[in-house]
Amino acid sequence: MDAIINILPELNKAFFETIYMVGIAILIALLIGMPLGIVLYVTDNGLILENRFIKSVAGIITNLVRSIPFIILLVFLLPFTNLLLGTQIGPTAAAVPLSIAAIPFFARMVESSAREIDRGVIEAAVSVGAKPWTIIKDIILPEAKPGIVSGLTITIISLIGYSAMAGTVGGGGIGDLAIRYGYYRYDNVVMYTTVVVLIVLVQVIQFSGDFIAKKINKR
Repeated sequence: MDAIINILPELNKAFFETIYMVGIAILIALLIGMPLGIVLYVTDNGLILENRFIKSVAGIITNLVRSIPFIILLVFLLPFTNLLLGTQIGPTAAAVPLSIAAIPFFARMVESSAREIDRGVIEAAVSVGAKPWTIIKDIILPEAKPGIVSGLTITIISLIGYSAMAGTVGGGGIGDLAIRYGYYRYDNVVMYTTVVVLIVLVQVIQFSGDFIAKKINKR
């Protein structure tokens, strides 16, 4: 118990560092990943903005980034992170590879959610002369909303796991605490405590995401 009390200040700091870096990555994923996911969907064959070139290029880039294990992506992006921020350590630096990993991951989640929409609804809108942007705004996004929320939930949980890996290279957060205070010092109490904190955090996020998805699901 004393060991837990002693690390509470560090645990509190690490917890908010994790929330901070994951929060930045999710914001970037929403700003870039969501539009990318919609583009991947609407440029597909037979859809409102069918374009094989854009579909192929966007798909290749998305798959390329997704195929790289995060720990390798993390190390690969260290020079870029240093160029961008002037440092390679800390939660802000860790947010860079987290954001880049989150964009294609969430984009595919958005595309998958959009594919669940009945194409007949979109075809009906096209037949009455609806513009592509109107269809995206008034049909695709509202209809795909529950799936997007579920996809966002999965993305957040994945990023929490990735953020723990970022701790291995000085990214801060709960993973960094577990490595420095738990692994290097052979302190099992710290290791178990960080695991419990991560489990509770993931469960809260999963429950919240499921609850919101059910609330906004009008089907």
